[in-house]
Amino acid sequence: MTSTKTLIRTALCAGLSAALAGCLSSTPHWDATFGDSINQIKEMQTLNPNASANTDPVAGIDGTAAAAAQKSYAKSFTAPPPPSNSLTIGVGSSISY
Repeated sequence: MTSTKTLIRTALCAGLSAALAGCLSSTPHWDATFGDSINQIKEMQTLNPNASANTDPVAGIDGTAAAAAQKSYAKSFTAPPPPSNSLTIGVGSSISY
């Protein structure tokens, strides 16, 4: 008896949901402006849109020094940290409060 009532209620809810779904309007305004917010954010993050027209060289570090600095930076992550003695924590420190 209760399973029949549950089945009838479920069928009525499904039919009502399908009928109401047909009444929904489309979103032409949303479709017309799709992607505008992303384009606006990209434009806001561009510091100088005419930077490609600038022919002045950038003053900074030369390529050889930059490559060496980058290589030593990457190497700093491959070397293991020096071992520390866990038994002498806080003993003999020169920091005074």
